[in-house]
Amino acid sequence: MTTALVDYDSGNLHSAQKAFERMAVEVGAGPIIVTSDPDVVAGADRIVLPGDGAFPHCRAELFARTGLAEAITEAVTTRARPFFGICVGMQMMATTGHEYEPTPGFDWVAGDIRRISPTDAALKVPHMGWNDLVIDNPHPVLAGISTGDHAYFVHSYAMDVTDAVERLAHVDYGGDVTAIIGRDTMIGTQFHPEKSQDAGLRMIGNFLRWMP
Repeated sequence: MTTALVDYDSGNLHSAQKAFERMAVEVGAGPIIVTSDPDVVAGADRIVLPGDGAFPHCRAELFARTGLAEAITEAVTTRARPFFGICVGMQMMATTGHEYEPTPGFDWVAGDIRRISPTDAALKVPHMGWNDLVIDNPHPVLAGISTGDHAYFVHSYAMDVTDAVERLAHVDYGGDVTAIIGRDTMIGTQFHPEKSQDAGLRMIGNFLRWMP
């Protein structure tokens, strides 16, 4: 079993790589391969797509690598390989991003990426730091994760999910902010699980042994 951690110069891969490698050893999940090679992605048993920065830039960088976005799409939507999107990697699962300009996502989970607007003026944007998860819908990757567990966020945009069933968790930051989305063999977190200590590592371990 191999897990492809996609490298397209739009994510802090070091922290994610270390966290996934650690949990892969713990759960016996096989190698974690950091790659931008479409053939390696196509042959992987699981795919992880990180992402930091602006939505349009991340999408442009991903699609600039010949065949990479297509390999991800084929693996996830046709061959049902488990997929984990992190931060902007999660946002790219949406229909459209609205950061700077409308930018199409993969449209795997219907919804739009919009700037968060806390009702409390004391709450700053970007949303940076720890927040308590509120679990909305169960999922195997959330086994052992409960409402009140902490996750680490760094973002200014979040997803408005069209179908409430596909929003798995949210946080309160002057209003509901989507924290986790998912359907079928896909899951994504707005927060960084690799920086979210016990809860994040548990999610990573659950993903690595998930057999949808």
